[in-house]
Amino acid sequence: MKYVYTRTMHTILALVIVCIIMGCAHNAPPMLGDTDAYLNRGNAYHVKGQYDQAIAEYTKIIEINPMEAMAYYNRGISYDEKGLHDKAIVDYTKAIELAPMDDRPYYNRGHSYLITGEYDKAILDFNKAIEIDPKSAWVYINRGVIYNENGQYDQAIADFTKAIELNPMDVLAYQNRGVSYLKTGRYDKAIPDYNKAIEIDPTDALSYLNRGVVYYLIKDFDKALNDLTKAESLGLKVDAELIRDIRESSNKE
Repeated sequence: MKYVYTRTMHTILALVIVCIIMGCAHNAPPMLGDTDAYLNRGNAYHVKGQYDQAIAEYTKIIEINPMEAMAYYNRGISYDEKGLHDKAIVDYTKAIELAPMDDRPYYNRGHSYLITGEYDKAILDFNKAIEIDPKSAWVYINRGVIYNENGQYDQAIADFTKAIELNPMDVLAYQNRGVSYLKTGRYDKAIPDYNKAIEIDPTDALSYLNRGVVYYLIKDFDKALNDLTKAESLGLKVDAELIRDIRESSNKE
């Protein structure tokens, strides 16, 4: 029986919004003074998870100044949070039109394309984001996720490795590189990556799960059972049939 527990972790968009949604400057034109109040209210609503209100405030900015890239960009983020990825893509595209040297709209539009399964478009956006800012670990991780999904594991490993170079404490980079190694049968490299992810975040249930699968595949059943049990204790559902299979295999040895 084949068990597939190598779910790839997509990066979480909210994690890269913190600076962006507060209106930080980053190759983007300045806001007009008379729209600052709308921006601040929109940002406050967004942080509270009140996305409809945030969208309304950003829309007011656009009505006052249709050339304000930040308003389209932030509204796109709020649309993304509501799951309205098509609308988000439209706003990110407008932001790119108005501020073509800002890497963030390319990154977030690429992320929206990733979520909607439009991988070719996502790759193009991530490539452009990297061209503008080659030091963003998140972009490499997201592009690596697509390479993993496409079975291009060597390219995925290269991207996750680059992300680790840029941010050695990024759990997602180790998780996903571990997936690449697991799927290509390089178990001796997958285990250290899951070890590192767990070292950084001891509550990382997915890494316990996938490391447990690796131990199962190399027939180290005691370690496999320990890891899967730990993953369950951290709230991750583990297939009962897999647990039973490991116990039976362990008893046969």
